[in-house]
Amino acid sequence: MYGQLASCPFLFLFLKKSNPIFISFMKKIITLILVFVSFAVTAQEKKETPKKQIVEASCGQCQFGMEGKECDLSVRIDGKSYFVDGTHIDKHGDAHAADGFCVKVRKAEVIGEIVDNRFKVTYFKLLPEIK
Repeated sequence: MYGQLASCPFLFLFLKKSNPIFISFMKKIITLILVFVSFAVTAQEKKETPKKQIVEASCGQCQFGMEGKECDLSVRIDGKSYFVDGTHIDKHGDAHAADGFCVKVRKAEVIGEIVDNRFKVTYFKLLPEIK
């Protein structure tokens, strides 16, 4: 291996690891790699974490006066009602029970966004009633 590189004395110097030129060269290479990696890490987009909000939740037809064929889960945000996509009214208990969505307006902690006049929920937690 060294026989082919012996014709080029400059390259042969780098093969000796105790050589100060080799050490200096490797320090520069490692520094360059670290700089590129640090730029790649800081260039990542930071995603905005969605905030939880407390909303009124109930049956859109029975409590919020919305039009529809059957009882559907709805939320009221800033006085405006939206049907909910991503969870179902029956996933949170019997809607027609004494504390159900068709009988009472309840508070819920939600994460989601309004898309096409509907609330697309990614997190829905029904809060306990305050007595």
